[in-house]
Parts: sequence; structure tokens; C-alpha cells
Amino acid sequence: MLATRAVGLGPSLRQTAFKPARAQALKNIVRTNFAKRMIQTERLKPEDAVNILNSQRLKRPSSPHFTIYQPQLTWIGSIFNRVTGVALSVLLYGFSLAYLFAPSTFDSEHVIEFVKGLPDAAKYAGKFVLALPFTFHGFNGLRHLAWDSGRFLTVKGAYSTGYAVIGATALSTIYFTVV
Repeated sequence: MLATRAVGLGPSLRQTAFKPARAQALKNIVRTNFAKRMIQTERLKPEDAVNILNSQRLKRPSSPHFTIYQPQLTWIGSIFNRVTGVALSVLLYGFSLAYLFAPSTFDSEHVIEFVKGLPDAAKYAGKFVLALPFTFHGFNGLRHLAWDSGRFLTVKGAYSTGYAVIGATALSTIYFTVV
């Protein structure tokens, strides 16, 4: 405090700190020295605004889509992981709701009797359709756990684990379909 009084900065510091007049003066200088644009506006009906927006959207370039890129194992695996996750969820919730609303129709005895009555080709196809998403989603989940622990995060590691997931999925799907 003594140093500011000796130099004479005390009053100017207090003035800057407690009076925002200098900031207002700066705003006035900026406001008067820059040209103002005059904009005319008109009222629009909501449907006119929607029509203008739609016409502007037609003129916009579309953003790049994954179809213009070369297919890569990483994004194909990611898409398939999401698809299998959704399929497994729909299967789980669908069967659970069916059992909730019709427990006598969807109990174990009726399901087993229904499957016994199917031809062998339908049984193998059903096993394949069930085994493929289960095994892929499971192995890809292990791959993501490895990534979360900080392993295989290089491009080579991502591809090697991707091919390992595909191989393990193929072998286990064939095993579960045949057994």
C-alpha cells in the first residue's frame, strides 16, 4: 500500500476497480466508430419460415457419409457390435414381455416342445442366428475391456484384435451351432 501511494497509483487503481465508467467509455468509442448496418425485417408465418429453411437445406452440401470411405475393420466391427447389441436386447426384452403376458405359452415346456417339432435345418439355422450375435458381442466386449485397460490401442493392435474377434466368433458360432 505504501508503494502505491509513493508512486501515485492508489487513486487510479481505486478508480479502475470501483468505477466501471472507463469500460462504458470504451463501449461508447467502439459503438460510435464502427458503422452500423441497417437491416430490414419482415414478419413471417411459421409455415413460411419452414419453407425457407427447407429451401436452404436443399442448397447445403451433404456431409461425408461412411459410404464414400473405404471399408475398415474398425468401423465395420463397431457397427456390427451395435447391431448385435440391439438384436440381443430386442430378443431379451421381447421374450421377457411375451413370458410376462403369456406365461403358459412361453414356459420352458412349451418352448422345448416347439423346438423339438422343428425340422433339423430350422434348428441349426436358429442356433446359428442365436450363437452369432452372442459370441461376437461377447468377444468384442472382451476386446473393448482390453482397450479400456490401455492395451492394443495402436492401429496394428486394433486390427489384430479385430481379426481375433472374427476368428473366435466364427469358431465358437460353428461349435455352438453343431453341438
